[in-house]
Amino acid sequence: QVQLVESGGGLVQAGGSLRLSCVASGRTFSTYAVGWFRQAPGKEREFVAAISWSSGSTSFADSVKGRCTISRDNAKDTVYLRLNSLKPEDTAVYYCAAGGGLYTQAYEYDYWGQGTQVTVSS
Repeated sequence: QVQLVESGGGLVQAGGSLRLSCVASGRTFSTYAVGWFRQAPGKEREFVAAISWSSGSTSFADSVKGRCTISRDNAKDTVYLRLNSLKPEDTAVYYCAAGGGLYTQAYEYDYWGQGTQVTVSS
């Protein structure tokens, strides 16, 4: 199986930025893409962005488009998510997930990390 570990969350002021990391291990050779999702209390899990390991193709949610970048370091089995111009609405637990395609639905991913908390103060 694939193990995923997120890091980089914390408390950030509105307008600031942060970079999250997701380190993968295990059967990563069978993983096509890594996606980022977020979930705020009382809300459903929401797609943020995804990237393919091989081509670097990316997908972004409308809510973060223009202020989000996603990248990968294949040698380190690591995917990075950078969010700029942070808003209080970005507050959530952020999860990375591994799956077989650039999916936008949570149920389409096979493996999940433990999550990292991002809190944006107003």
